[in-house]
Amino acid sequence: MKRPLILITNDDGDTANGIDILTKLMMQIGDVVVMAPDGPRSGQSNAITVSHPLRYSKIEEREGLVRYKSNGTPTDCVKLALHDVLDRKPDLLVSGINHGSNAAINIIYSGTMGAVLEGCENGITSIGFSICDHSYNADFSIFEQYILQIARETLKNGLPYGVCLNVNAPKGAIKGIRVARQCKGNWTEEYAKRVDPQGKTYFWLTGHFKNHEPQAHDTDEWALANGYVSVVPSKIDLTDYQLIKDINKWDL
Repeated sequence: MKRPLILITNDDGDTANGIDILTKLMMQIGDVVVMAPDGPRSGQSNAITVSHPLRYSKIEEREGLVRYKSNGTPTDCVKLALHDVLDRKPDLLVSGINHGSNAAINIIYSGTMGAVLEGCENGITSIGFSICDHSYNADFSIFEQYILQIARETLKNGLPYGVCLNVNAPKGAIKGIRVARQCKGNWTEEYAKRVDPQGKTYFWLTGHFKNHEPQAHDTDEWALANGYVSVVPSKIDLTDYQLIKDINKWDL
């Protein structure tokens, strides 16, 4: 019986500790192929490369593992792996472990989740894993058992077409897992205006997340703030089906 084939990518780059940990964990479950960006690609969402040639190269091969790096985005990495590397569709795609939260509205900016949505669109069971710690040396040890548990259960039970999982862990102690919904919120004061030594104005991305529903106990933000791993089933179909009915009543 063939072991599951697992495709791994991320947006922190092929040398990030998070993808190294995730690779070691997934090798306990199946045969692993890694296709990761050759450097940080945070905030790339579902971006694809159209302005220059894409390339990839093999950096390691041993029993149960082949690793590649690419000059593309996380979404490019998934596309390249499916198009030119793999001889069959993966049983599972996992992205991460991202250094930093991808909860709430972050999902639409995240390169980590962009890769997951690309896998989802291709009919692959796909999961993104992130932790609320931006440090290069983030401690993933407590999160590891939950990653294995979620990956195994997802492989066993599957996901509907067009649905993926956005999994985030708090920094530090973990009480358990909460299946949650995406919290409503937005980023505010997103650019700091500064002046360089030549007297020219420039802007630096900054800001903070504003939770629009801090009292709600069923969101990913609440789960993380209270020490739980959040698991949010997320859809690639962005259609508001209810509003279709209302718009059809407009004078169009």
